[in-house]
Amino acid sequence: MDVELAGRTVLRGVDLAAAPGEIVAVLGENGVGKSTLLRCLAGLQPPAAGELGVLGRPPADEPAFWREVVLAADEPAWYPGLSVREHLELMHAVHGAARLEVGAALDAFELAGRGDVSPLALSTGQRQRLCLAMVLLRPSRLLLLDEPERGLDTAFRRRLGSYLAGYAATGGAVVMATHDPALADAVATRRVLLETAA
Repeated sequence: MDVELAGRTVLRGVDLAAAPGEIVAVLGENGVGKSTLLRCLAGLQPPAAGELGVLGRPPADEPAFWREVVLAADEPAWYPGLSVREHLELMHAVHGAARLEVGAALDAFELAGRGDVSPLALSTGQRQRLCLAMVLLRPSRLLLLDEPERGLDTAFRRRLGSYLAGYAATGGAVVMATHDPALADAVATRRVLLETAA
């Protein structure tokens, strides 16, 4: 697969497959196309050349696709007036069956004492934990994570690794762009190194 942005080749000859139960860590310097690769897998950026399939079909920005695929990239726009708990409850209500109950997600992501505040009142690391709780609460078959370690302390990065391993153990696939080799070593079943396109 090749990808061009503004007339410049960002990705060239990328060949990537992730099977159920597999965690693929995509590593590389800033600007090599890690985030662009995730956007392509999410159906938000078309490739310039090559074939791209996700869950047996081309990715598409439509409800049926997003019922099975979760993209966690930039921090989401938080709903004004909703608390941390209410954001998780909304995710639960929208997606029906959940992988985690709201209370369990608050506990697991160390947000139980902050459930009644606005996400904007949280620290950067707490907001990242809320993003990850929302991602892992809802049912899905594929997680696309862009630097999930961003803002997390060392201890919680280890816990994140265990949560991702648990997700994969239930048959989910994970493709994550990361700058943390330790996280990749701890959890990834395969590492892919992207380099600047020639």
